[in-house]
Amino acid sequence: MTAGDLSGRRALVTGAASGIGRACATRLAAAGVKVVAADLDAGAVQRVAAEIDAQPVVVDLSDLDSVDRLDLDVDIVVNNAGLQHVAAIEEFPPERFSYILRVMLEAPFRIVRGALPHMYAQGWGRVVNISSVHGLVASPFKVAYVAAKHGLEGLSKVIALEGAEHGVTSNCVNPSYVRTPLVENQIAAQAEVLGMEPGQVVDEVMLGPAAVKRLIEPAEVASLVVYLCGADTSGVTGASMRMDGGWTAR
Repeated sequence: MTAGDLSGRRALVTGAASGIGRACATRLAAAGVKVVAADLDAGAVQRVAAEIDAQPVVVDLSDLDSVDRLDLDVDIVVNNAGLQHVAAIEEFPPERFSYILRVMLEAPFRIVRGALPHMYAQGWGRVVNISSVHGLVASPFKVAYVAAKHGLEGLSKVIALEGAEHGVTSNCVNPSYVRTPLVENQIAAQAEVLGMEPGQVVDEVMLGPAAVKRLIEPAEVASLVVYLCGADTSGVTGASMRMDGGWTAR
């Protein structure tokens, strides 16, 4: 895949301190993009920014007023930040549900809302939303995550429809389980909820529906993200790009 020439473009990547966000920030920087690396973890995001010559921004995406104060004159938005909580619906803390939706759905809306005027003014923009296979299908015990990702899919499609005449594309990338700290924490949480060994959770629960029996690597997701930011994909918008090892092929 090639993104073409992205030199001089400016991108905001959320959740940039680790996992998929870090991989996306690194690949975009390598493509000549001026990256704004945003994360809640101040130390980690500053280290990443120093490594790739990015601008670090420490922000709590659950604080929507802080989100509105971000400098959103960017050409590319990668909405990546996310978190998980595993519990049955009747035991799911309502405040945790609200928190997850703020971080994973309301904050992306606020970010794109703030970025679109700049994109529209220049007639070019790219919004890439890191969704999930769980933006397309559901799994038990993940009600907030599944709800947020399904909402992100709808948000992305509306951005695509409204942005088309202004040269702005909007797409979702839908990986299955990626080798990230979030997934590593999920393994332990699901093992506890299901009464299984961690290895069983990976083999029987996480990778059970997939044809490709391995975790996706963050660099694979980042490669697709950068591709979607290029000139060759100006006609790709409103799409959900599945990277799920064949999970949803059945």
